[in-house]
Amino acid sequence: MKPGITLITLGVDDLTRSLTFYRDGLGFPTEGITGTEFGDGAVVFFSLESGMRLALYLRKSVARDAGIPEGPHSATEFTLAHNVLSREEVDLVMEQTRQAGAVITKEAADTFWGGYAGCFQDPDGHLWEVAWNPQMLPE
Repeated sequence: MKPGITLITLGVDDLTRSLTFYRDGLGFPTEGITGTEFGDGAVVFFSLESGMRLALYLRKSVARDAGIPEGPHSATEFTLAHNVLSREEVDLVMEQTRQAGAVITKEAADTFWGGYAGCFQDPDGHLWEVAWNPQMLPE
């Protein structure tokens, strides 16, 4: 298998609430909710840079599709990271997330690894880091 990820799907409790957060609050481009004709198949896709996509799918639908019971929420299972080009951009993105209704879990500050970062949670508790890392600048 070649290492690579083309789609990240987040299990959410309320598609409309999460759509509003990501589309209206953070400005992620999307066609909105699709697949409603498939019952539990309703999904939201966002186009990201480098051809990557982010999807929102009901948690119960994720569990059903995977053949497992729906589990409890856990914000510490994984973190999504958004690397930016400067400290100032970290502050701008963190403020945008605050205005969108995110829960700021860690205000942006200098890090032990020589960068600058802050963390927030989306409406379903998914943890995001916004970081300026001088060793890993986005292209």
